[in-house]
Amino acid sequence: MLAAAELVEQLAAIVGAAHVVTDSDIMAPHLVEPRGLYRGSAVAVVRPGTTAEVAAILALCHRTRTPVVPQGGNTGLVGAQVPFEHGGEVVLSLRRLDRVREVDAISGVMTVEAGVTLARVQSVAEDVDRLFPLSLASEGSCTIGGNLATNAGGTAVLHYGNARDLVLGLEVVLADGRVLSGLNKLRKDNTGYDLKHLFMGQEGTLGIITAASLRLFPRPRSRETAFIGIAGPDQALALLALAQSAATVTTFELVPRIGIDLVLTHTTSRDPLAAPHAWYVLLEISSPERRDLIGTLEALLADALDRDLIEDAAIAASLDQRDDFWRIREDLSSVQGKEGGSIKHDVSVAVADIPSFMAEAEAAVLARMPDVRIVAFGHVGDGNLHYNLSQPKGADKAAFLGRWHEMNAIVHGVVARYNGSVAAEHGVGRLKRELLETVKDPVAHAVMRALKATLDPRGILNPGKVLG
Repeated sequence: MLAAAELVEQLAAIVGAAHVVTDSDIMAPHLVEPRGLYRGSAVAVVRPGTTAEVAAILALCHRTRTPVVPQGGNTGLVGAQVPFEHGGEVVLSLRRLDRVREVDAISGVMTVEAGVTLARVQSVAEDVDRLFPLSLASEGSCTIGGNLATNAGGTAVLHYGNARDLVLGLEVVLADGRVLSGLNKLRKDNTGYDLKHLFMGQEGTLGIITAASLRLFPRPRSRETAFIGIAGPDQALALLALAQSAATVTTFELVPRIGIDLVLTHTTSRDPLAAPHAWYVLLEISSPERRDLIGTLEALLADALDRDLIEDAAIAASLDQRDDFWRIREDLSSVQGKEGGSIKHDVSVAVADIPSFMAEAEAAVLARMPDVRIVAFGHVGDGNLHYNLSQPKGADKAAFLGRWHEMNAIVHGVVARYNGSVAAEHGVGRLKRELLETVKDPVAHAVMRALKATLDPRGILNPGKVLG
């Protein structure tokens, strides 16, 4: 490896001195992840402005065996995007790669660079009367490169799929600086291996995504949203089946009453229904046609009420009320931090297993920690739950968080019994790296290691993340 001063000098020769940051105060936001679980150190933060500059940086780092940590909006929740504490790594910020290269509304494709924020992608699609359906609470600051590198999920997976389902092609810089030019607008291409799938969900360990061709969809012409009070997850599952038989369901989110209480305590939101309920569903149906969906939704809710699947419901009467409903869901994650420590679990099980999984997990968790507050919510329509544990009232935060691994083992043990996944949409990163070794099929894990050794033989790309 080069001495730090010499490395900084050579990096500056590639991107310009103004785009190689070594000042500790300016670097600081790049060195810690949002929850503060990991705080690292780096030689520099480098901010390339073109794919050619990314390629030159990686060629230099490959040659000098300098580890590189790619970073987009720094919104990830498993520590993949921040360096380790020991220093010696270079943080490669992709925020300056922020051009929209092409918008082809007829083909339904948009080509953007990795540093474009998700919110901007959505806005540009809307400008040409199209929809890019990926939607996350962090969409104002997360970047499309990070979304793809983590195979982001979000609230629309039920109908449109994960991030990998929304991509037609990628441009990727490999560890040695070669550029894999896989951008295209083709819906059908059977010329060998579909390499783009290697780089979605790999968290910057196999290559650096610098641009992507994204699928666009017809914009919904009709959309209706309801907040629904229900007795429990069993009723939610029955309601989901009924809704899918009556309409195109684009969102089906499960929310517990404790989540509503936390949002009401820490925000200006109002209770969505007249009386409290044990559980809630945020339901949205839509259509690319101009249709009377309000009638469809009213009939659906009436049918569900007759079947004792729901207890009450409110249909959004305006865009403002729809936004109010969504704000409750989007604030669920942030308000937990205001209640003290929160032990997070991003898991998935088969949709049909959700009620029994939640009952078994609750019994196991409360047996070990009777006063813990379970805040379980998420994308029940695709089986992805954020099974979070908030510290008991009055408990010591540090002591509670000190039991992170103990409580992880309990929840993940239940997940394993249901053949679920311990990393549904947030990824593996550093947080779940060791866990992955215990839950991944040994042959699959060996194949992953073989791919890493082939594409990154010197181990410079995000070392210590995903794979040990």
